[in-house]
Amino acid sequence: MATRVLSLSEEEKRYLLELARRAISAALQEHHFRPPEPSFPKLKEHLGVFVTLHEEGQLRGCIGLVEGIKPLYQAVIEMAVAAAFQDPRFSPLRASELNKIDIEISVLSPLKKIQRPEEIEVGTHGILIKKGYNRGLLLPQVATEWGWDREVFLSQTCLKAGLPGNCWQDPDTEIFIFHAEIFSEQQSASQKES
Repeated sequence: MATRVLSLSEEEKRYLLELARRAISAALQEHHFRPPEPSFPKLKEHLGVFVTLHEEGQLRGCIGLVEGIKPLYQAVIEMAVAAAFQDPRFSPLRASELNKIDIEISVLSPLKKIQRPEEIEVGTHGILIKKGYNRGLLLPQVATEWGWDREVFLSQTCLKAGLPGNCWQDPDTEIFIFHAEIFSEQQSASQKES
């Protein structure tokens, strides 16, 4: 079983979502955003994190750090700005879109190398596939959103790595799994209403 990610409180999640939105807003105004260090100890831990932007339910940007190389709150700020302006699949976010986007954050557990694909639990695990210099990662929610089974999830991760869809069957391919704690502004807003 991959190590579980730390469990964040609703307050910590709201804080990170607010940081992400403020960072994107500041970047749109060409301001440097540097908030004070948070009082929450968990947010200073070094963890991998992805920030995903959706606009009217459609992906609008997603960039992250697979491994924890900096404090979580700093990583969220940097990845939010990167997702908004540096995802090569999309044009940079415009100011007119800021109020239309929903921000989603996925905090990753440390990676765990697996020997058998059967260890992957669809909907629970994300996958990282590595072969040579190629690597591709898909977050746990991607398989669920698309209704994929384990084999399709593995094949899609291979394709994301720029490798053939069946690369996961090659003994030279390394497969890693991880858990993610996933939360979004939309989720946070609906919890406030209930």
